[in-house]
Amino acid sequence: MTVAHAQTDQRSELAFSGGRAGAGPATWGQQAIWDVVRSLGTDAARYNVSGGLPLPAAVPMDRVEGAVRDLVLLHESLRTRLRTADDGRLDQVVHAAGGIPVLTRAADPDTVEATAYALRDELLAVPFDAEREWPLRVGVVRVGAGARYVVFFLSHTASDGWGLRNLLADFAALLHGPLPARDLLQPLEEAAFQVSDRGRRRDAAARRSWLDKLGRGPARQFPARPPAATFPNAVLNSPALGLALDRVAATLSVSPAAVVLAAAAASAARLTGVGEAVFQVVVNNRFLPGMAGGVTTIAQEGLFHLTGTGGGDFPDLVRRTFGAALSAQRHAYYDKLALDRDVAALDGACDHSCFVNDQRGLMPALNFAAPAPAPLREALARTTLTWPVEHEPRRGVSFALDAQDAPGALELAMTADSAILPRSDMSTFLYTIEDLIVRAAS
Repeated sequence: MTVAHAQTDQRSELAFSGGRAGAGPATWGQQAIWDVVRSLGTDAARYNVSGGLPLPAAVPMDRVEGAVRDLVLLHESLRTRLRTADDGRLDQVVHAAGGIPVLTRAADPDTVEATAYALRDELLAVPFDAEREWPLRVGVVRVGAGARYVVFFLSHTASDGWGLRNLLADFAALLHGPLPARDLLQPLEEAAFQVSDRGRRRDAAARRSWLDKLGRGPARQFPARPPAATFPNAVLNSPALGLALDRVAATLSVSPAAVVLAAAAASAARLTGVGEAVFQVVVNNRFLPGMAGGVTTIAQEGLFHLTGTGGGDFPDLVRRTFGAALSAQRHAYYDKLALDRDVAALDGACDHSCFVNDQRGLMPALNFAAPAPAPLREALARTTLTWPVEHEPRRGVSFALDAQDAPGALELAMTADSAILPRSDMSTFLYTIEDLIVRAAS
C-alpha cells in the first residue's frame, strides 16, 4: 500500500447478528477446496474469489453497510468457518454473529475505477485462513461521504464463481430494499443431502463414470518428466477471440465453453500427436432446488474424454465436444476424497492432469467492457501474449487453462509445467486455440 493510500484508508469491522448458528460435516465442495488450498502454500491467495460493483451515483455508507449485513445473514457460507474435528473430519461451523472486515478508500470522482482496481489487486493477494477468519472481506471506494464502488473478496471455501455472480446480484438488489423471500439450500442442508440415500447414489454414479473414462483414456497426453521448479503463467489477450467465440457457438448451436474446449483439445493434439483428450473441466453443479441462487462453493471437476481430436473438421469436433462435455457435467458432483481413493486403487488410470475452466461472466473483477465490433483481421492485430508470473509446482498438473473476461477482449490464462510444456509450446498452444476459433468465425 502506498503512503497516499494509507492516508485515505479506513479499516473497520461490520458487525452482524441474528443469523442461524449450527455445525455439521463440510460439503464435498468445501472439502475439495480446503484440500487444494492447503496444498498451495504461498500460492494460496490465487484461489481467492473477487468481484466488484460500480455504483452509478454515490450511495450513503450506511445503506452499503446495511446491504452487506443483509447479504451475510442471507447466505450462511459468508459467516462459516471450517475446523478439523478430533477424528480428522472437516466440519463447517455457521456463526450467528461476528464482524466482517471492511477497507474503505477515498478517491476523487475521476479516479474511482483506478482506485477500485488497485484495491482489488491488493486485497486479492491476501490469503484467507478458513479456520480463524471470516471468508469475506469488503473494499469500498468512496467519494466524499458516498460509496462509488464496492469490491468483494471471498475465500474459495465460501463461494465459487457462480456464487460470486449471485452475491453481486443480491447486493445490487439489497441496495434498493429487502429481497423477496426465497428458498436457498444452505451448506448445512447441502451436506445433509450428500449423506442421504439420494446423495450417495449420485456420488456413486459420478465416481463410476470417472473410473470408466480413466480406464479408457491415453496413458500419457504429454511426456512423463520430473516437474519443473516453477510453473510459468501465460496470458493471451485477444479482442478477436472475444468477438469470434459467441459467433461460432451461435452458428453451431453449442455453448461457448464447448468451443473453447474443442479448440483446446485440437491444439493439444497438434502439439503432442495424441489424438485423444482427457481434461478436468469445472462444472457449475447447481441442479438441486435452492442451489441456483446460492453463494456457496458447489462447482467441481467433471472428466471430459474425447477421441479423434487430432484432425478433421473443426465444426464437427465442436459438436462432438458439446456431447462429451454434457457427459462430464452430469457426473461432476461427488465426494472427492472417495474418488481419490478409487483412483489410487485403479490399475493404470489414464492421464488426467490437464484442467480447463471457463470463467467468462462468472468472476467479473470489475465492469469489463465487451470487445468493440471490428473486423476479425483488424482485431487479431491487437492480440498480446504476456508472462505475468510464475507459480510454485502443482502436483498432478500438466496445465491449467482458464478462459476469462478482460476489458475489450477474452483472455486465455495458462499455467503449465514447463518441463513438459516449455514456453514456446505454451505460446503455440494458446495461439492455435485463437486461430481455430477465429477461422471458424470467418
